Amino acid sequence: MKSSKVGPWLAIILGALYFIVPLIATFEFSLRMKRGQYSFEAYRIVLADPQFRATFLFSTIVALAAIVVGALLVVPTAYWVQLRLRRLRPLIEFITLLPLVIPAIVIVFGYIRMYNSSSILPLTSTAAGTNVLLTIGYVTLALPYMYRAVDTGLRAIDVRVLTEAAQSLGAGWGRILFRVIFPNVRVAVLSGAFLTFAIVIGEFTLASLLNRPAFGPYLQLMGANRAYEPSALAIIAFAVTWACMGLIQLVGRGARGATPVR
Repeated sequence: MKSSKVGPWLAIILGALYFIVPLIATFEFSLRMKRGQYSFEAYRIVLADPQFRATFLFSTIVALAAIVVGALLVVPTAYWVQLRLRRLRPLIEFITLLPLVIPAIVIVFGYIRMYNSSSILPLTSTAAGTNVLLTIGYVTLALPYMYRAVDTGLRAIDVRVLTEAAQSLGAGWGRILFRVIFPNVRVAVLSGAFLTFAIVIGEFTLASLLNRPAFGPYLQLMGANRAYEPSALAIIAFAVTWACMGLIQLVGRGARGATPVR
């Protein structure tokens, strides 16, 4: 019995050390910008950099746009599959898994090929069009996570009963979707939203090849030209990602503890 308990704990400790030790080393190195003493000088320089603020703001806006577009695309699709097209579930799940199989560089080169200045829809010929294309690319990259989060949320409720009850009260499809389904999968949508945000903040390939001023290319540029500031940026990006994970837990815990309104 003792050996069966020691094994899992040993695996947990080794796994934690594998991730925590490099993080601690990175954080310690980021504090050594001033010779002979620890300081947050690297963080001060990074946070005072106008390019840092501009790129982070740009990525945040694009992430919010990708979250809205992804939710409006995924929730109705997953709802309709759950309600009427259950036989197509394997096909839909296969399609949503494709962004995990197809590299991002292949996706972005396909976008550039399809939407260049000589195509029918020349999105890359203007900055606004390129921003739209970048947002679509991020929706594609986040599709596996958003779809599975929403699908899990829909499986936790009785979609058919809710739909029939709403229809019996005279609700149309739009009202059912936005007044009944969306509120019941709010936690699932938020989970997918935070994962989408974490993906967008650290993404490099799409933003770089589309030549957009995003946070990912800024991270790469700092890493190629500085020593201590990239470590500070890595810690900041890590903190943002884990803040998103913590918000998922808080939102989920709050929803489980909420009292249903009658």
